[in-house]
Amino acid sequence: MIAAPRIPCAMAAIFVATSAYPATAVVEQPRPFGYVVGDVMTQRVLLEIGGQELAPAELPKAERVNLWLERRPARIESLPDGHRWLALDYQVINAPQSLTTVNLPAFELQGAPDGGALGIAAWPISVNALTSGGSVELRPDRPAPAIATAPIRRQIAVWSSAFLVVVATWLGWLAWRNWRAAGARPFAHALREMRRLDGTAPEAWQALHRAFDQTAGRVVQTATLPALFERVPQLQLLRPEIEQFFAQSRALFFGGGLPADRMSARALCAQLRRIEKRTEQ
Repeated sequence: MIAAPRIPCAMAAIFVATSAYPATAVVEQPRPFGYVVGDVMTQRVLLEIGGQELAPAELPKAERVNLWLERRPARIESLPDGHRWLALDYQVINAPQSLTTVNLPAFELQGAPDGGALGIAAWPISVNALTSGGSVELRPDRPAPAIATAPIRRQIAVWSSAFLVVVATWLGWLAWRNWRAAGARPFAHALREMRRLDGTAPEAWQALHRAFDQTAGRVVQTATLPALFERVPQLQLLRPEIEQFFAQSRALFFGGGLPADRMSARALCAQLRRIEKRTEQ
């Protein structure tokens, strides 16, 4: 298989015309590969020579230029920048049996004010069969345009930072609200009071009594415990311990003191706090 020709550049430089040699034209050549029968390619020639505009005395004719190519009618295109280009369309009219290199024909354009001419060199292209058992090199007509990613990355960074700030603020507010609400709950408040107290100290028992009163919405005694359990049925889980607490409390404050197997008010308050915390969810 014949490889696609490697052309260093599709744009030729301009040289000053002389009477003996035509000036080399500035040409926008079509891609040099990837054509099959029926494809059309466009060649453009800048109509300037030595910085001066060239008015062609005669345009290339629409005709079959070789075995493979046919030239369509030429046209002159004027661009907004003031430059004029000669546009020539060539169509592939024959299908080779395998990958083949053919040439867009060379020609000259007469019409410079000083009698000079523009010389357009031949340009090789590769034409392939419609069906080929070999591999065909496929490349795009032109490189994909580069996208400026820096502004996109900056926007992502800004919005990601804003999102993280909002989430952090919301989580902080939620934690603060829960902490504040928890601190106002009766057993949570009582447990904080007991941190520096012995669980059997009278002050610890008094703090737990206040927590029971706040939870029930009334003064709680042994006789009114059923009202407490009716108001807060979750406390039924610790009913034996609560009844024991009130029995030992009566002995502590109105009897002979705590028995040898006395319970810890702080330990009971910690259990009550866990139940209280579940009701906050």
